Amino acid sequence: MKLGLLFGLLWLLLGNPFVAILVLLLLLYVLDRSFLGFFPSFLKPLRRNRRLARALQDIRERPFDVSAKQEAARLYMEKKRWGEARRLLEDIMPVMEHSAEVRCDLGICRVKTGDVAQGEKDLAEALAMNPRVRYGEPYLRLAEALAPTDVERAVAALHRFKEANSSSCELYYRLGRLYESLGRKADAKQSYREAVDVYRALPKYKRKSERRWALLSAVRNAAG
Repeated sequence: MKLGLLFGLLWLLLGNPFVAILVLLLLLYVLDRSFLGFFPSFLKPLRRNRRLARALQDIRERPFDVSAKQEAARLYMEKKRWGEARRLLEDIMPVMEHSAEVRCDLGICRVKTGDVAQGEKDLAEALAMNPRVRYGEPYLRLAEALAPTDVERAVAALHRFKEANSSSCELYYRLGRLYESLGRKADAKQSYREAVDVYRALPKYKRKSERRWALLSAVRNAAG
């Protein structure tokens, strides 16, 4: 109703329904990016591509630049180009073997490219080096990889994940989705409720980045 009234007002002011629709969509996009974050950012991929181009240029100019390769690998992971990221991480692993973050990233890439056994080993080693590496993300990735073949170990990894990270609405949402895939609807609903509870307890400055996941969790909880 309110959108209809706003559209009517814009049409009246602008004198063209198509222009009114474009302005309305622009307003909705600005509001979403300011408060919710459901719509993708048009600028973020551009900035990421520029950073990736610079990192790759650095690698071409300095083939042994470990920092540039690590940066490029992380950017490839954000783009879900797991194969390219894996090759870069495997290249720097001999000189970064004591880095829990590099080991974790390589494990994720290996899992995503089908090498689940080696990826699981890498993630376990990363967690042994630093149990809170990437705020518990390795546990979630382990659970995702194990869920189709070993439910008990997947669930155990999920419980370890909850111990390592208790303040991320996004991760509680993803935890709920994983529980759903395991057919554990009660646990899924509990995770969605926890996501909402976590959001309510967050300080105001952190709520914007977590609001989307809290809303998605509330919707999934209500729908379940």
